[in-house]
Amino acid sequence: MKLYFSRNPNPRLAVAVARHLNAKVEFEFASPFAPGQAERYRPLNPNLSLPILAWLGGSLWEADAIACRLSRDMHSDFWRNSDDEPEMIRWLSWGKENFARACDMVHFERGTKQRYHIGPIDHDLVEEGLKLFHTTAAILDAALADRQWLVGNSVSYADFRMATFLPFNDAAGLPLGDYPRIASWYRRLEAIDAWRDPFDGLDAPALPAVPGQVGVSGR
Repeated sequence: MKLYFSRNPNPRLAVAVARHLNAKVEFEFASPFAPGQAERYRPLNPNLSLPILAWLGGSLWEADAIACRLSRDMHSDFWRNSDDEPEMIRWLSWGKENFARACDMVHFERGTKQRYHIGPIDHDLVEEGLKLFHTTAAILDAALADRQWLVGNSVSYADFRMATFLPFNDAAGLPLGDYPRIASWYRRLEAIDAWRDPFDGLDAPALPAVPGQVGVSGR
C-alpha cells in the first residue's frame, strides 16, 4: 500500500499514525492540485484532498478512515476496538466539531492563509475561533484532570486526532499555556517520535514559511 501525503495538518496526522503503528506502507509526497496532477489522483480521491491510502485495485481517503484501516491491519488497539471504542468515537466526534475545529479556525487565518498568500487575516474569525477554543479547552482540560490519555491508559487515535493542529501552533498562537493539563498532555504526545516528527527520513518538502515567522511550522 502507498500513503500519499503532504505536510499539511490532516496528511501529517495520517503519516504520524502510520509511523506510530509501523504500518506496512510506502510513503509518497503528493500535490494533487499542482498543474497537471489532478487526473492522476482523481481516481483515488474525487475530492483531490490528502491523505490517500492506495493499493492495487482500491483506495481509501480521509485520515480517520485510514487510521482505522492501518490499526486493524497492524492488529493494534491504537484505534480502540473493544469496550473503549464508543468513548474513543465520542472524543473523535466532539474534537472535530469543537476543540480541533477551534484550532483550525485560528490556524487557517493566521497560518494557512498567510502561508499560501490567499488573503488577509479575518480578525473577526480569529476572535470567533479563540472564543470556541477557550470554551472547549476548558472542557478538555477538565477531562484530563484524572487521566494521561483520552481513552484508557495508553495513547490512542483519539489523542492524535484531538491534537491535529497543535504542531502548527507556532503559526496559530493558541494560548495552550492557559490550560496546564492540556499542555502536559501535549508534551506527552511530543515525546512520541512518530508524532513529534512524522516526516523524519521522508522526502517531504518543507511548508512555505508564514511571513514574519522564524522557521517553518509542521516540521
